[in-house]
Amino acid sequence: MLVITVPESEQYDPVANEFITTKKQTLTLEHSLLSISKWESKWHKPYLTKEEKTVDEMLDYFRCMTISQNVDPNIFKCLTEDNVKAILTYMEDPMTATTVNTTNQKPSREIITSEVIYYWMTALHIPFDPCQKWHINRLLMLIQVCSIKSQPAKKMSRAEIMRRNSSLNAARRAKYGTKG
Repeated sequence: MLVITVPESEQYDPVANEFITTKKQTLTLEHSLLSISKWESKWHKPYLTKEEKTVDEMLDYFRCMTISQNVDPNIFKCLTEDNVKAILTYMEDPMTATTVNTTNQKPSREIITSEVIYYWMTALHIPFDPCQKWHINRLLMLIQVCSIKSQPAKKMSRAEIMRRNSSLNAARRAKYGTKG
């Protein structure tokens, strides 16, 4: 959860040909699966892509992230550079101490939407509530860990079995003082 304060401001809206005045307001934001789901339902495209978002799309996502009540809709047009930087920094934070070695994995071409994430949660028995309100990076890490931990153990290769048996035999010979 991120809390930012948007200062009072007055800006000109050339489209409406009027001045917009907003009062100082404190916003509480969450970069969560719920926020992504709201945004995708409005824009009809996946949020979690490398595709660059337009200014309108990003401002609308900030609106979707907002959990504060009674927010002036014009407040998002009045975000300062520091406000935007704080939001983007918060969105990039991993929010976890867990790391996963992904050196041997190929990048997936699957398009990830909120419904795909909800499917993963269902398949891995991760409860929607409260996890859909977690920071999305933390939730995605939990999904990755659950997926890895639920995989069956890898079978050993013939060479690995031979090495293991050889070391076990050597340990037994040493323990019992025998030659074979």
